[in-house]
Amino acid sequence: MTMEHLERFLEEDIGYGDVTTDLLVPDIDGTASIMCENDAVIAGLEEAMTIFEQCDVSCEPHVSDGDRVNAGTKVMSLSGPLRNIITLERTALNLMMRMSGIATATNDILGECRKVNRNIRIAGTRKTTPGFRMFEKKSILLGGGDPHRYGLGDMILVKDNHIRAAGGMKNVVELLKGAPFTKKIEIEVENVGDAVIAAPAADVIMIDNAGPAKAEEIADAVRKIGDVLIEVSGNITPENAAGYAGFADIISMGSLTHSVRSVHFSLNVD
Repeated sequence: MTMEHLERFLEEDIGYGDVTTDLLVPDIDGTASIMCENDAVIAGLEEAMTIFEQCDVSCEPHVSDGDRVNAGTKVMSLSGPLRNIITLERTALNLMMRMSGIATATNDILGECRKVNRNIRIAGTRKTTPGFRMFEKKSILLGGGDPHRYGLGDMILVKDNHIRAAGGMKNVVELLKGAPFTKKIEIEVENVGDAVIAAPAADVIMIDNAGPAKAEEIADAVRKIGDVLIEVSGNITPENAAGYAGFADIISMGSLTHSVRSVHFSLNVD
């Protein structure tokens, strides 16, 4: 988290000032409460507190980021300039809503999948909101998941277009001999043939866009070759994720960030 990001979010909403609040709200101190209106895993509390505190509003959190709460839980009490509390309300709540939605979805899916495989990892992808990735990745962590790559330089991840551009999987494996020794190598596959060729060159095999039966067949073929992590990805939803948990090491899901449902919070002046 950086103040630069948060200041940019505030500038987007406040701009040249909050004309309604300046007109109607007296220049006095007041108090308010933030309530979580859904059963949820809390995320974004730290960011919301930073926003309020930089504008002279004191915050008393009643829960911590990463806590699971029931609907109706008071998560924070606020005190300070009433105009500032009301002006900052929407930016702070928006952060908490989206981040808590991601954390909750991650934790819910993880719980279901660990009924099948207690070691399974639920991971994000790079299908994130431009400019908001660091907050979305943090939310996945708070939900018990793995953020996966933050950017293209984190690891070598060979996808379908790389394979086509390189002239096929055999060429990819040959070219990977020149890879930096400090970077892990993950290779995306869609069939047993490519998986068998790729496995000796990979730390992780990503099985993409395969149903559970086909994905398990590919995973079994890879594990006969060597000790390689198996990641599954593509068209995996909260409803079908557990069907992959019995044979995969990692389930990565773009829906954690691109299709998440926000958690509802309300701020009420006392």
